[in-house]
Amino acid sequence: MSIANRAPSDVAIGWIGTGVMGAAMCGHLMDAGHPATVHTRTRAKAEGLLARGAAWADRPRDVAEASDVIFTIVGYPADVREVILGTDGVLAGCGGGEIIVDMTTSEPALAVEIAAAAAARGVAAVDAPVSGGDVGARGGTLSIMIGGDAETVASLAPFWEAMGRTWVHQGGPGAGQHTKMVNQTLIAAGMVSVCEGLLYAWRAGLDLETVMESVASGAAGSWSLSNLGARMIAGDFDPGFFVEHFVKDMGIALAEADRMGLDLPGLRLARGFYDRLVAADRGRLGTQSLICALAELSNLDWTTR
Repeated sequence: MSIANRAPSDVAIGWIGTGVMGAAMCGHLMDAGHPATVHTRTRAKAEGLLARGAAWADRPRDVAEASDVIFTIVGYPADVREVILGTDGVLAGCGGGEIIVDMTTSEPALAVEIAAAAAARGVAAVDAPVSGGDVGARGGTLSIMIGGDAETVASLAPFWEAMGRTWVHQGGPGAGQHTKMVNQTLIAAGMVSVCEGLLYAWRAGLDLETVMESVASGAAGSWSLSNLGARMIAGDFDPGFFVEHFVKDMGIALAEADRMGLDLPGLRLARGFYDRLVAADRGRLGTQSLICALAELSNLDWTTR
């Protein structure tokens, strides 16, 4: 099956995982004209897409049987394995010629394994994790990091463009996941700095929003400062990206670093701070809630400032 030069209405998509980001991403592809079949662990999270005309499937296998291109964005590598390689998984429902696109942040080795298993059945598999959080998912401005066969990746250009502002083919299977580990490593220590800077401003008696006007547009500016720093100031800890998922990502990055003989002390330090949030039963909050854990190290309560 080739999707090149086919009208969107003639290319059926499957979508598995309609959480904080997945529902919006699938919605962009439906807006582009693709008929969609969806599945997620909690059907209620798919109701918005179903109301817009998506079909429901009870199993990932059923999604694949109804689709030409199947997208997955779930929580953990174990979920990816079950959803794609399990008895009732996506690959079991593929007859040959389909494309599987896993957009979960997962293990590079698992992406390689999936690509090999898919190829044995005449199916293409691409790993395409994203960065940009809920804001990027809703706005269609995600950065998409892609590993897989170059021709397959290029054939999916209209899909990438519907969901993201930037999409880059990084190399063969697993290369997208490795690039996402770079992304998460860069973010991890940066988030600690954002929190520490805002804590300093608070205790110095400065107006936090006025401080943001000065620093966010200078050399200290970053996506995390402008977007998540603003949420910290507002006391908004709703998840654009779950703490527990970020902890998972940092764990993958540290395991890969160990395998390559790298010592990444900044990443280990950041992981330890986020572990404090998980231990305090805050794993389902957004990553910006890190500021609460760091404030508590100084016996401060950020939420009562």
